[in-house]
Amino acid sequence: MNVVNVVPMHLPPPPPRPRGEPHVSVLGREVLAALAPTSQGLYVDATLGAGGHAEAILETPGARVIGIDRDERALAIARARLARFGERVTYVHGAFSEIERHLAALGAPQVDGLLADIGVSSMQLDDPARGMSFRAEGPLDMRMDPSRGETALELIERLSDEALADLIYRYGEERRSRRVARCIKQAADSGELETTLDLRRAVVRAVGPARIGGVDPATRTFQALRIAVNGELDELEALLGAAPRIVAPGGVLAVISFHSLEDRIVKRALREPDVWQPLTKKPVTAGDDEIEGNPRARSAKLRAARRVGHGGALA
Repeated sequence: MNVVNVVPMHLPPPPPRPRGEPHVSVLGREVLAALAPTSQGLYVDATLGAGGHAEAILETPGARVIGIDRDERALAIARARLARFGERVTYVHGAFSEIERHLAALGAPQVDGLLADIGVSSMQLDDPARGMSFRAEGPLDMRMDPSRGETALELIERLSDEALADLIYRYGEERRSRRVARCIKQAADSGELETTLDLRRAVVRAVGPARIGGVDPATRTFQALRIAVNGELDELEALLGAAPRIVAPGGVLAVISFHSLEDRIVKRALREPDVWQPLTKKPVTAGDDEIEGNPRARSAKLRAARRVGHGGALA
């Protein structure tokens, strides 16, 4: 398989983080190097968030971006941040699994670049009301789109002990999933499961407290429930399945993942030599300078590939 190393591995230091910025986009310089936006290019940011990656693309005069996000609050933040680019940005509230439908409605069946920054955003993690983190008390919600779907608590109440254990094992890779699921269901049945801290206490009862310097014992269970609530892996599979039809020949697909479940799906999808030409031999990771300023970048992996063929977007 031919591999084109177009993503520089030694980049200049990142610019200072703007004061009051709600979210730092990971691997921003690396994403920009992979996409290499042009003045006539049309790009999709399938996980718009606060608009950091989109902003970097739009700094190329004439480049256009379609930004998709499930989270209406994130879209509002991005609109404010990207207002100076005017009509060069189009905003879509929806899931990226339906990207073909979104683009068809906009009259843009193909694009020159497709970016997806998979998983939960810092804004969502840091907002206790979203219920995605055990570091602060909040409702057991975990939905990326609070306007639809069942909450984490509703999911827990609906599932049997065995089904919950299977979910925690599959999506959280938690070896003690049966014990964890049993303790969670016991807490729910006794009316002691309403908040994120209640859930963490149930997990700790099952597996014991955190070791000094170790990962919090609730991390895997929270990850598993969040993935299940939002259908994250199914969403990713759908996006990658549509990508060969969406990215024009010669265009670029760039995906940032944060854990092995996601990365394995992306890696497998790009193993299609008749469809994709990888831009680097290995996934690109954050440098020490970025990790120092944004510790969450430590687990980020960027895989990028060029659509085999020549030409540009149809729109």
